[in-house]
Amino acid sequence: MSTDITEEPTGQAGDRPPGRRSFSVVGKRSRKYDWHAKLTGQAKYADDLSLPRMIYGRLLRSPHPHARLLRIDTRKAGALPGVFAILTGQDLPTKYGILPSSQDENALAIERVRYMGEPVAAVAAIDEWTAEEACRAIEVLYEPLPPVMSIDEALADETPKIHDWTRDRNIQKEVLLEFGDLEAGFAEADYIFEDEYFFEGNTHVPMENHAVVADWAANGHVTVWSSTQTPHYLHRELAKVLELPPSRIRVIVPPVGGGFGGKSEAFSHEIVAPVLSRLSGHPVKICLSREEVFYCHRGRHPVKMWIRTGVKGDGTITAMDFSSTLDGGAYGSYGIATTYYTGALNTLPYEVPRYRFRGRRVFTNKPPCGPKRGHGTVQPRFAIEAHLDRVAENLGLDPAAMRGHILVKPNTWTINHLRVTSCGLGDAIEAVIERSDWTRKHGRMRHGQGIGLACSVYLSGAGLPIYWNPMPHSGAQIKIDRGGGVTVYCGTSDIGQDSDSMLACVVAEELGVDLDAIHLVTGDTSLAPVDLGSYSSRVTFMAGNAARQAAAQLRARLMDVAAETLEVPTDRLAAAGGIIFDRQDTARQLPFDEAARLAEARFGTLGAVGSYTPPRLAGPYKGSGVGPSPAYSFTCAAAEVEVDTETGELRVRKIWVAHDLGRALNPTVCEGQIEGGVYMGWAEATIEEQVFRKGLHKQPSLLEYKIPAAQDTPDIDTVMIESDDPEGPFGAKEVGQGPLAPVIPAVTNAVYDAIGIRLTSTPITPDKILHVLEARRKRASAAV
Repeated sequence: MSTDITEEPTGQAGDRPPGRRSFSVVGKRSRKYDWHAKLTGQAKYADDLSLPRMIYGRLLRSPHPHARLLRIDTRKAGALPGVFAILTGQDLPTKYGILPSSQDENALAIERVRYMGEPVAAVAAIDEWTAEEACRAIEVLYEPLPPVMSIDEALADETPKIHDWTRDRNIQKEVLLEFGDLEAGFAEADYIFEDEYFFEGNTHVPMENHAVVADWAANGHVTVWSSTQTPHYLHRELAKVLELPPSRIRVIVPPVGGGFGGKSEAFSHEIVAPVLSRLSGHPVKICLSREEVFYCHRGRHPVKMWIRTGVKGDGTITAMDFSSTLDGGAYGSYGIATTYYTGALNTLPYEVPRYRFRGRRVFTNKPPCGPKRGHGTVQPRFAIEAHLDRVAENLGLDPAAMRGHILVKPNTWTINHLRVTSCGLGDAIEAVIERSDWTRKHGRMRHGQGIGLACSVYLSGAGLPIYWNPMPHSGAQIKIDRGGGVTVYCGTSDIGQDSDSMLACVVAEELGVDLDAIHLVTGDTSLAPVDLGSYSSRVTFMAGNAARQAAAQLRARLMDVAAETLEVPTDRLAAAGGIIFDRQDTARQLPFDEAARLAEARFGTLGAVGSYTPPRLAGPYKGSGVGPSPAYSFTCAAAEVEVDTETGELRVRKIWVAHDLGRALNPTVCEGQIEGGVYMGWAEATIEEQVFRKGLHKQPSLLEYKIPAAQDTPDIDTVMIESDDPEGPFGAKEVGQGPLAPVIPAVTNAVYDAIGIRLTSTPITPDKILHVLEARRKRASAAV
């Protein structure tokens, strides 16, 4: 994919330094920044931490999906030897939530529980066994209430309300947005198609369970080490619930063993741990069991969808009408934003001149749903791409060619005010067609074998922060020491996506040093500037730009002293590999560390700050804060499948994926992110589902909840499309979430190509395949 020197094309963004024509670090394959610590086991995750005098916390959770809390008696538990502190909901009355409009949770339930597994009490004890014994000793009297376990039940008139404040049954949020004359668009269409789809909910399954260590010091300052994706927002919620000045709270993020969106808001254990520490006078650690992680959830919403599309004979879309109903679980979480996301990006990656979106989210007595990789956009992308495949078939068009014909163009705006800068999806489609041998295979393979294709789009970070304010979304500080060492301070949280390597790459490229010269201090709210967190694929674009801005200031100072020392103009200087040199006479050079000492002598201590705030892109309507992004990534995927029509077994043999990432800063890391997304999408298409029976989670462990192992994974052929975004750091865009979304409809469309039946719900399991095959046999028999 990459060569030793990747040329930076002309037409670059105005803030790119003049005269820069080649890269020395960007585009080169290198190991992850923290490879050594993780390879040798030296990396300390939250549950590896141990502080002097530390004790352990556990949470008592509700066995009922819906019940009133009549009484909680903690006397027996408190009398047990080794128990230091006990909390109930009355001790933490302040509600919180990740969104300003969804402040509806308590750290421990008060008066009512709304899902099985909701915490009702917390204990701190000398060890985990004593804490668990104390939890069992707590006597709780419940009055069970009828549980609401589905979208249909939540909307039924006779169903009890889960939250008394909802005005219409159990509907939390309703959205109606319309752009352009929809009826005129349908009148202009040659054909109109209509379909319904259902996407089953699923969860994140990170390798690392949620964990926290909290220490409430004698001076009233609190330090929290947590496996969180959003240290800034956790810091904010702790200040609110603990009723402390933010300046007295410090949140530190150790290495995080995966998140995928499941660790991107405050959880009960993160709030009760510091309070237990205050009461006991000891540091407190809480590490959730795998079963508890399933109850924390915040995973993919189950969504019912309806779509109606008007098209011309060549596939050109004239109008689209889309509606979604989300099963949100018991609390708000990110759900209002998720509701908007099920409609916001549907005007991409194809031109949609008229569009209406109707969305609503309902409460049910399940663990709250939230953001999972591709937040809110994966479910509608499944529906739209499967729907467009049916459109293409009925029009007699090749599905890949039709998609290529209706793509959005670079440097345009959509009907709902989304700005497109770079777009390499056309190249991505062509790459997938060629590498998969699409033209020869599609519609021509033997019965039971098929190939399908789909496309998708995703954000490079949200255009607005969760709490609207005019401050930067990401900041970075950089200092250069006298030995040529470069230290970067940034509030990012590396959750395994390797944002640390991204920061090191961007700064090393800008300053012209090797990666080994870079030291990072990240994920610490007291030491590093604010970064809003690892969500919405925002870190590369936003933290990367902030870090590059800070590095560019230092580069200018270094070049000034180098130009004077070497007696050459600054515009003739370049830097790479720790050397500043004259482009026209490379023998004239100055080592980076010597330049640093000269610069410090002239300018004083070498330090600089950078920040990034996205351009104001929101449209002139309520809800326009969801969807705008400084840049969008685009992906095309094809899947080849084999279906056993006797057993219903579905085997995905190979997946081809081409992802427009702007520029691959580190191709090795980018490939890993793309393939991880493909793996997760394939699993959601064929295996994963989070289902309940009579209020109980059927699969709250890795024995029952199925995820594929490495040996199950199909071959993945990855292509990185470099569209060089004009605003991304060195042209880069997101790569962490976008590649997941097209895989699910690609598999769905491949199944149709294999057996001639369209499945309209996920996951595509053997029993569903057998059911539709049997239904077809019965129809055929009845027709004879």
